[in-house]
Amino acid sequence: MANETLRGLRHKRRWTQAQAAARVCAQVRATTGRDPELDSNWISRLERGVITWPSGDYRKALCTVFQVACEGELGLFPRELGLQEKKTYSVVRTGEVISSVDDIELSSRLGRYAAQTNVSALVLEQFDADVERLARDFVSQPLSHLIPQIRTARAEVFRLLEGRQHPGQTQHLYVIAGWLCGLAAHASLDLGDRPSASTHARTVVQCAEITGHSKLMAWVRSFQSLVAYWAGDYERAAALARAGCEQGGGPGPGTVTARLLSLEARALAARGDGRSALRSLTLAHAARNHELPDSPSGIFSFPEAKQWAYSGTTLLAVGGTEHVQRAITASHRAVALYEAGPVKDRSPGDLHAAHLDLATAYLASGEIEGASRELSEVLGAGQYTASITIRLRNLDAYLGHGSYRDAQAAGDLRERIRGVTGRPALTPHPTESS
Repeated sequence: MANETLRGLRHKRRWTQAQAAARVCAQVRATTGRDPELDSNWISRLERGVITWPSGDYRKALCTVFQVACEGELGLFPRELGLQEKKTYSVVRTGEVISSVDDIELSSRLGRYAAQTNVSALVLEQFDADVERLARDFVSQPLSHLIPQIRTARAEVFRLLEGRQHPGQTQHLYVIAGWLCGLAAHASLDLGDRPSASTHARTVVQCAEITGHSKLMAWVRSFQSLVAYWAGDYERAAALARAGCEQGGGPGPGTVTARLLSLEARALAARGDGRSALRSLTLAHAARNHELPDSPSGIFSFPEAKQWAYSGTTLLAVGGTEHVQRAITASHRAVALYEAGPVKDRSPGDLHAAHLDLATAYLASGEIEGASRELSEVLGAGQYTASITIRLRNLDAYLGHGSYRDAQAAGDLRERIRGVTGRPALTPHPTESS
């Protein structure tokens, strides 16, 4: 249905469609700073009824340009209200009266429109369950099985967000989208694709900001800290971990506080600030005593075994005889906790990391046989995450320097390490884009 109201207002002012479009562009530019690309064709589409409800900035500009109080005086109306409702989507002018029947009908139809939604409580509950399942499976299942499932769930959530739902449902969907993008980020990092991991993580930040979800924000800061750490940017890694503790009113319940403090400690130790690292490490273990169960759990949680593994890495980086011995104790405890737990909750990558920290600590103590024993626990695996490959290469470099440079036993270990680091880390699923 043509918009004769808008056409009449334009003719009254003796403007061409191009002149009207130019005035609207100028008004949008003045109020938003943007430079919209609107021309005579856009005004023509409005007058022909092709566009009945342009975006908010454009509607405000039209009202200002044509000097009217609201969109109804321009003949504009939301398409979802339908053509019939256009008759009642107007204001009461001086001397005019809208009948009570029309007034009630407008409210009734608006109520029905507001009640429309493309999701239900059951749909959201199922998505929550899917996120929990995928997060738990992520710990121990092959990425080639999980990546397609994560992508499918993400696509479905995005499709729903393009539709209509109640505000609370929209917020819930954005939280779900955030956790799913977090899984995609972790998969990319494990595959050694840090740029993709960072892109996914930025989307998680957006979802956390939109919803004000402090736990999601804290978790994604911990993940970004992890990415920075493996990129060798220890300053940024420590800063991101601190930001996770400070943003959005704090991390909230769960193990994420212990995770953030442990990440900060490890980054500070790698940067050479041993005193600050030990202080953060102490705070991390104190935080563990106050944590509640995580939801979602799995890869989004921070099990005690992983915390002890991080402690071992931190103490090893701080260095010195006392701290190296403490690192050995911490890493042994991590291995024992992993092996005592359920197989489905056991992360092969984290267990490998603990064994490699033990190997490095034994080398620092001059115990090459102990290092060889721990290394044997790792080299038999079929595949490695990118971070484990980095650790193996670091161990290879360690063996090539100092007192071990010319040792036959060290040479044998280096040969074994190079036999596996020449292979790719984890092979992505064939359908996963690069």
